[in-house]
Amino acid sequence: MTTAAQRAISIFQENGGLLRTHEALAAGIHARTLYSLRDAGALEQSGRGLFRLSNLPPLSEPDLVAVAKRIPSAVVCLISALSLHELTSQIPHVVQIALRPGSRTPRLDHPPLEVFRFSPSSLAAGVEERRVDGVTVRVFGAEKTLADIFKFRNRIGLEIAVESLRNYARRKRRRFDLVLKFARICRVDAVMRPYLETVA
Repeated sequence: MTTAAQRAISIFQENGGLLRTHEALAAGIHARTLYSLRDAGALEQSGRGLFRLSNLPPLSEPDLVAVAKRIPSAVVCLISALSLHELTSQIPHVVQIALRPGSRTPRLDHPPLEVFRFSPSSLAAGVEERRVDGVTVRVFGAEKTLADIFKFRNRIGLEIAVESLRNYARRKRRRFDLVLKFARICRVDAVMRPYLETVA
């Protein structure tokens, strides 16, 4: 292996084994080295513009990792967030993300996306950073996600909203005061209150 290739591998290792093309180039890896490592099998290409060391274990959440790396301003929301918080039996077929109104709609070859536009105040509320497969994923916390699900209940389905709230109520560590706080931010506190009273 050439010195350039060894240095490139080291840079990948220092960055959790995963880099976007522009991050690799900015770190001093030449494009020729990047593609020769891919062709030699030392790197695998996970979608357009995303490279990963091939000797790492398989990703547990490859779709979320791809979205976090390719669209850093996005916040994982709704059913995708419920799934991450283990509050739903639904299996997400797309990655649902929140973006601010007027922002450019991202285009990815994979995974399929569903974009929701959140007001600036709603987009800033309840965001958590989770480490998933060594990558920081921005996701709404469980309590904010419950409020969001009720806000988008006509698109998502009221039965999913009620199921997720019941699942949350079974947890030992639950904060209904926080759920109500986010319900007020999302302007669904009047809608949620009767359901909260039945599970609290």
